Amino acid sequence: MKRFLHLGMAVTLSAQLMQCKTDTNTSESMNDDFQWELERFADIRILRYQIPDFDSLSLKQKLLVYYLVQAGLSGRDIIYDQNHRYNLTLRHCFDKIMTELDGRETGLEWDAFEEYVKRFWFANGVHHHYSHQKFEPGFSREYLEGLLKKTGQSLPAEVIEFMFNPAIEARKVVRDEGSDPVLESAVNFYDPGITTAEAEAFYNAMRKPGDSTPISYGLNSKLVRLPDGRLAEKVWKVGGMYGPAIERIVYWLEKAVEVAENQKQADALKLLIEYYRTGDLRTWDAYNIAWVQATEGVIDYINSFIEVYNDPIGYKANYETIVQIDDFEASRRMRVLAEHAGWFERQSPIQPEYKKENVVGISYRVVNVAGEAGDASPATPIGVNLPNADWIRVRYGSKSVSLGNIEDAYDKAGARPILEEFCFTTAELERALKYGGVASKLHTALHEVIGHASGKPKEGVTNAKERLSKYYSTIEEARADLVALYFITDPYLRELGLVESEEVGKAEYDSYIRNGLMLQLRRLKPGEQLEEDHMRNRQLVAKWVYEKGKPDNVIERKVVNGKTYYIINDYDKLRALFGELLREVQRIKSEADYEAARRLVEGYGVKVDADLHAEVLRRTEALKIPPYAGFVNPELVPVEKDGQIIDIRVEYPTSFKQQMLDYGRRYSFLPLIN
Repeated sequence: MKRFLHLGMAVTLSAQLMQCKTDTNTSESMNDDFQWELERFADIRILRYQIPDFDSLSLKQKLLVYYLVQAGLSGRDIIYDQNHRYNLTLRHCFDKIMTELDGRETGLEWDAFEEYVKRFWFANGVHHHYSHQKFEPGFSREYLEGLLKKTGQSLPAEVIEFMFNPAIEARKVVRDEGSDPVLESAVNFYDPGITTAEAEAFYNAMRKPGDSTPISYGLNSKLVRLPDGRLAEKVWKVGGMYGPAIERIVYWLEKAVEVAENQKQADALKLLIEYYRTGDLRTWDAYNIAWVQATEGVIDYINSFIEVYNDPIGYKANYETIVQIDDFEASRRMRVLAEHAGWFERQSPIQPEYKKENVVGISYRVVNVAGEAGDASPATPIGVNLPNADWIRVRYGSKSVSLGNIEDAYDKAGARPILEEFCFTTAELERALKYGGVASKLHTALHEVIGHASGKPKEGVTNAKERLSKYYSTIEEARADLVALYFITDPYLRELGLVESEEVGKAEYDSYIRNGLMLQLRRLKPGEQLEEDHMRNRQLVAKWVYEKGKPDNVIERKVVNGKTYYIINDYDKLRALFGELLREVQRIKSEADYEAARRLVEGYGVKVDADLHAEVLRRTEALKIPPYAGFVNPELVPVEKDGQIIDIRVEYPTSFKQQMLDYGRRYSFLPLIN
């Protein structure tokens, strides 16, 4: 499970939680002059992040980082094809046009084409990375055809029609009530024409009643229709679908085994390689158990088909990788949460029968990212908790990480004007500026370490993900957020030395309500509803507590000079409401109560107030701060002498376009059509 940065987070950090060429690259030192923001286009900012203390690693550790980053980038093609069956064809076409014609073409249509391509690269395809809406070209078909002719290319007629016809596969993921999510979603996990009923029947037939250690059915495959009409899986493995890219991933992982920091780390990597070779989901489980128990090294990683947010019914996972270097001091400060996880479980307001008797195996680290790819790039999470299989988490524990240097980069790139516009009082603004950074980081830690690791299913319930179907991810993210919100104002955090003032919790409550009810709406176009799970989760929580708190005026809505504000009048009662909702959301997950999940998500998490949305767009557009941000990766460059690598140098690219084109040249291993 991931946690993403949400709007309204403050723009200062706390020392309690975080310590912080060619013509396209520079070896800038780690100083205050570092250029954090590179450019802006459409609704996006492109940022950079630094890798603190990389030079303090041993050569062996640097090589491990380098090999893991290369493994991750080698699978870059996969996410494009997963997001839509035409994406790889389009990317190769766009890359060739940008390589050959950039600097030669000018004019409004070229500008529109270049922006379209940048949005395409950022989203790993033709649908928006967050709203799932298909991009609308700002240039004509005739102009594209002219560019194709100039570069000696052609596109199939159906691909061009798909690009320019807004009615064709307009949304990557569709979960509307009354829809057929599999049939209507454009994501490339299911052959066109397969229905939700067919897909669910296919996987239901595989399940073993009473299996207490179920595999993650469908996680690493595309569901296709055979010529005789039957359904079958095309497994993502060596020799299977995505085989050429996976072979390159395995090549680099095998080199990583040779420089592993310890035997447990090496053994986990070997199991990951075996999984990539066989596609066996039992091996995937064995790998996750080994990986979660390999906690002793400085270097760690996330690699494979992991998160199921983009599958409308929650089976199939996007490819992603994150390579991590431990931030020792920040991890030491925050490890206290993992050490006291049992206390939080005992004090939770959830039903006693759904509390874990023993909370085992939680590891928590603040890490510095060294490279990302797939679904984690260019848009990246700020926190991750894995593995996702509930039975592994219960028996063996989980790993939680906060991506410290990513949050640091967001902070350095700052967005103070948003706070000034949407905070109602000077006190609220000052609290956000002083405590918002530490509040956000603490929320991330509580969400990942305590939230996702808490709770257990009802006796006999082993397939909540499948039974909750399209609502599972929203419910799970809401559950983790509610755990964080409930405990972030608890005095026990002060006893643990994690906060210096109760104002930290208040700052997070202000931010969460402000964002959940208003600020995140700037990410939508007029008329759109909420599609993405994290956005649905945040509105669900914020709207529910707002509505339930009305009799006591817990959260007050004020309109002053045409501007709407939400003011928290009673933080204690708000905390009680968070606890009440947490109890119900935990029950829904533990009992796999589909109907209750549907009522909660559809009733609070989907629909958008059109008038409020228009107001938010009007107020935020005036600030000229794009609602989304993502990153170029640092470049890890081997330094060789006499044919041997003697060092790894870090360079910081200065062009998003050049990095995307460079990646296209170096890491394109899949044929255009799978």
